[in-house]
Amino acid sequence: MQYQMESWGSYKMSNLGYGGDVGLAADTSLLRLESLVSESAVVIFSVSTCCMCHAVKGLFRGMGVSPAVHELDLLPYGGDIQRALIRLLGCSGASSPGALPVVFIGGKLVGAMDRVMASHINGSLVPLLKEAGALWL
Repeated sequence: MQYQMESWGSYKMSNLGYGGDVGLAADTSLLRLESLVSESAVVIFSVSTCCMCHAVKGLFRGMGVSPAVHELDLLPYGGDIQRALIRLLGCSGASSPGALPVVFIGGKLVGAMDRVMASHINGSLVPLLKEAGALWL
């Protein structure tokens, strides 16, 4: 099974559930999210106390990838970013299982832990990392 990755540019604010009336907080969160996603080949949004987040960071580091990691519980605007990510993933709320970690590779949303692991198992993760310039071997 292979997952279709989406580029950040294909997401509009209406896809995040904000509709046509975008508030200042939603707009700021989306701009921050877009900026953070574009800063590195691999970007992980995490919570510092989450065991699944720790596992996915370990997976990438074990492969020789140096991801940009954003610990949302340690950022003053982390809650806003987490809400935007949850809407992006289509989860029902902050307590949704599988909401974090969220991984972007080459500016494309890979998804939460389940999609990252599925991509790793089916062999599509390494080519994504190579294409994004995160792996050279």
